[in-house]
Amino acid sequence: MNNTTHNDSVEESKINSSIRSKQFSSVVLMTQHPQKISKLYEEQLKIQQQQINELQEQLKKLQQNSPRKKHNRKNIWLKITKYLSSLHGSSTYQPRFSSQQVLFSYLGSFIGIGALAYLSIGSGYPLIAAPFGAAAVLVFAVPNSPLAQPRNLIFGNLLGGIVSIVMVGLFGSEPWVMALSVATAIKIMQVTKTLHPPGGAVALVGVMSQAKWSFLFTPVLLGSIILLICTVTFNNLMPGRSYPRHWL
Repeated sequence: MNNTTHNDSVEESKINSSIRSKQFSSVVLMTQHPQKISKLYEEQLKIQQQQINELQEQLKKLQQNSPRKKHNRKNIWLKITKYLSSLHGSSTYQPRFSSQQVLFSYLGSFIGIGALAYLSIGSGYPLIAAPFGAAAVLVFAVPNSPLAQPRNLIFGNLLGGIVSIVMVGLFGSEPWVMALSVATAIKIMQVTKTLHPPGGAVALVGVMSQAKWSFLFTPVLLGSIILLICTVTFNNLMPGRSYPRHWL
């Protein structure tokens, strides 16, 4: 047992002495031949720099030959369409209409606006106005919309007409009065639950034309009633349609 321990200690001392001798020789080499060591380091640095340069050249060639750099017309068009489709007004959020709905909307709006136009010519009274074009979109294309119901069609347009006449009487027809008239009409329609987008157009047209009280009856009131009659008749005659969802 003691012999084994003695042998281990002898081996350990030999290893330590060899390590110290190697460390001593390296120190001696560095102190006696510093120029040789510096040259070795410089050569190694040059070799590494050459390798780095070669790798950089290979990387440039790969980037130049990469298909991502080859922009053709098809790729550019795909990028443009992808960008446009990512915009907020994507078609996926828009309502979809069947071919039957498109046909009924087409026929209904044709009949409604045509009736207003011909009645205006025949009676000599102005029964048609630009806002009724927007009203036709609502009552014939989306008749189930809350904004297209009779309450909204009649009273929304009436309120827009009243606001415009009052604003013209108080302030005239300056540009800021146009803005005030539309904003006031929207606010009143919201409060009275008669919101109808063409009502804002009625308020604007009234100020632009310096409307009098006759504007409220023709074309606003009578035109709205005629358009409502056309809407109720047409939508209830067509299969799969019913109008209105509610009257008041």
